[in-house]
Amino acid sequence: MGASGAVTRSTLRQQIADALRDEVLAGRLQPGREFTVKQIAEQYGVSATPVREALFDLSAQGLLESDQHRGFRVREFTVADYRSLVEARSLVIDGVVRGIFFGPSLSTAQLTGYRDCLVPVRRRAQEAARAALGGDLDILIGYDLRFWRELGTLVGNAYINDFLHRLRVQAWVFAVPYLRHDARARDWLWHGHPDLVAAITLGDHDAVRAVLDDYSAHALNWADRLASGELEHPGRGGQEPDPGAPGA
Repeated sequence: MGASGAVTRSTLRQQIADALRDEVLAGRLQPGREFTVKQIAEQYGVSATPVREALFDLSAQGLLESDQHRGFRVREFTVADYRSLVEARSLVIDGVVRGIFFGPSLSTAQLTGYRDCLVPVRRRAQEAARAALGGDLDILIGYDLRFWRELGTLVGNAYINDFLHRLRVQAWVFAVPYLRHDARARDWLWHGHPDLVAAITLGDHDAVRAVLDDYSAHALNWADRLASGELEHPGRGGQEPDPGAPGA
């Protein structure tokens, strides 16, 4: 009975963390929003223990900040933070994808195995691209995260995959408030997922390099647009761009 109870609590903890993460990604929990364990427990009709554990998990993932006296707050990322996230993500992806798929030790049999594993990833890529081209942010976020997560499993290193997933979630948390209030958001939703899968399937090193470079440049160009003040943060009432951001 004790073991079963532990499993139930652990599952509930994960469910609450997933639900709150989805709320943040959907923009319903805005950056800077404060709340307590009690408020979340009452909202979901559960005890405080799994809620507290879930909130500490999200804090460890960099999505929340905790305060001993005021509870928890959705983390506010700056443009400078976003650029750093993109640059860190790019460095890791560059080493992983190019090293694993095109390293000198990769045999023909291994490459064939990777291509077989890319079949479900290709479907995810198509859905992500379709959502991006249609401007459907909610659908895109889910498929984009799943696409990169599944692609990352081919690396065979769960630590690297988890690290990259955390960076992408944080990047989306920063981007969502802007994108939801931008009439031109569709123009800034990257949709090169199928191109990357196609390049990896063909074993085309130059094509992979080009897609990954475009992926990073796309995000950094959007950051430049924010830093220039072209688009205000919807929750800041027209304040000036973050002084620590490039170009501000």
